[in-house]
Amino acid sequence: MVLFRSVGFASTCARRFLATATSEQPFLLERLRGEHEGIVLFRLNRPETKNAISKNMLAAFRNALDEVKFDKLARVVIVKSDVNGAFCSGADLKERKTMPQEEVPRFVDGIRGLVTDLARLSMPVIAALDGFALGGGLEMALACDLRVASSTARMGLTETRLAIIPGGGGTQRLARVVGVARAKELIYTSRLITGVEAERIGLVNHVVEPNSAGDAAYQRALKLAKEILPQGPIALRVAKIAIDRGSEVDLETGLNIEQQCYAQVIPTKDRIEGLTAFKEKRPPVYKGE
Repeated sequence: MVLFRSVGFASTCARRFLATATSEQPFLLERLRGEHEGIVLFRLNRPETKNAISKNMLAAFRNALDEVKFDKLARVVIVKSDVNGAFCSGADLKERKTMPQEEVPRFVDGIRGLVTDLARLSMPVIAALDGFALGGGLEMALACDLRVASSTARMGLTETRLAIIPGGGGTQRLARVVGVARAKELIYTSRLITGVEAERIGLVNHVVEPNSAGDAAYQRALKLAKEILPQGPIALRVAKIAIDRGSEVDLETGLNIEQQCYAQVIPTKDRIEGLTAFKEKRPPVYKGE
């Protein structure tokens, strides 16, 4: 079940938290309002399992992706946890143990497909890592464009400890983010690293000290999202395509991709608005057109 909410935040105090979900609502989609208009929250909420990915959570998450995918008003997505001390502990192994053997590959493929669809969202996506991000939880974060972590967060791809390998894209995305040698070491050893170490090796963009509310990474992600909000939404979407596609090919092909992407922003009304606002010395008002 996915709970859809629209919340206005008139002050720092008012925006701090968020409705509390029940265990029957393992995932919530929330649209922020007021000064945070355009920011969408994907909220993980399975406190009894530290946000382990179950079949119900998987279905609810997929519904949220479908809801946001074509929403022109959604400018930035933040993936966060409502569970203190945990971002996501990976797949629900207790549930998996009850599955018939032939169902397991379908379930893992479902996680891989979900993570891929998260990576393919057209708008910027930020992961706020307050607490543990293990296995599929880290794979989920790796599918996001940006990652923010508290210094005490712990993360790792720990699947080889269970005699399996990362199956939600982790072997590929981790290597692209931190390099092949570091990815091999982390996966081969099942090592957990802190937010501080994650920033040092480039796994996260920002690390922050934890706060009493347990949402320091989320607060930093919110600040980062607010920096992104004023930018041209079409330009952001096209820039994401250019960077993602270009990073997978040689430089010459990447430059051609950039050229083709640039051509897509030339006829937009937003580009004209940007030039007009610059001339008139006022903030631009972009409409995604």
